[in-house]
Amino acid sequence: MAGYYEGLIILVGINIIAVIGVSILTGFTRLFSFGNGGFMAIGAYTGAILSTKLHTPLVVSILGGMLVAGFIAFLLGKITLGLKGDYFLIATLGFGESVRVIIENLQSVTGGARGYSGIPYKTDLLVILVSVAVAIFIAWNLLHSKMGRNFMAIREQEIAADAIGIDTAKYKNMAFVISAMFAAWAGVLFAHYFTFIVPVMFNMVKSTEMTITVVIGGLGSLTGSIVATTLLTLLPELARAAAEYRMLAYGLAVVLIITLRPSGLMGYKEFSARGIYYWLKDRFTRKAVHSSEEASS
Repeated sequence: MAGYYEGLIILVGINIIAVIGVSILTGFTRLFSFGNGGFMAIGAYTGAILSTKLHTPLVVSILGGMLVAGFIAFLLGKITLGLKGDYFLIATLGFGESVRVIIENLQSVTGGARGYSGIPYKTDLLVILVSVAVAIFIAWNLLHSKMGRNFMAIREQEIAADAIGIDTAKYKNMAFVISAMFAAWAGVLFAHYFTFIVPVMFNMVKSTEMTITVVIGGLGSLTGSIVATTLLTLLPELARAAAEYRMLAYGLAVVLIITLRPSGLMGYKEFSARGIYYWLKDRFTRKAVHSSEEASS
């Protein structure tokens, strides 16, 4: 098994992949969902079954979990995306809990409430670093493509987007499917890191954590979601004595963010090499000007 610090990096990486999916759905399409914990469970159990029963490589297990979750999300989206606002949120919440209950009752396949064991350990540090890099690359290019611009048009004003010819139903379903596939990807990595999974690991709390993380990071910022995920994964470990109060801390953080900075930590901004360069240049230029003024006076 991985060392302590290596394990923390792996957990951060798994959470980043899952939260990227929520960011695409909630941050860039403004569809709030509490079903991603269910899709993560689908990915975890599908990948675990493929690895233990068919002895597939990790890549095949990941693809299998993503395809199953994506197909289910496509069907669910066709049924529920016609609902507006809170009704869609409630539907996804019910889906997430239904997945957990179904897994608990399929004892012959999933092990039921006792859990599924014997999963091979395949999620090491190298796998996580490659997976996170690929996930960020895919998400970044997706959001800067025509599809991503259509997502953002729906987020800003769905009626106007529909009026200019954007098939809003199609693109909302696409965002939902992509979000589910990212959650399943994280679920497969999760299962192959812990080597033992139980349905309670993917309950409503897990979905809530991911949504809160996106809100804290900034609903229009991919890098904001990554920064928030890193902070919110590491903080409970750094304050392990109070780790059981993490949901209370998350709730307080959301209240403070909404009150003091409604757009989140990053808002609609993204980290970029060019942006950091110009920020540093501006800081050093100001410092140099200030020093010269002090010297002349």
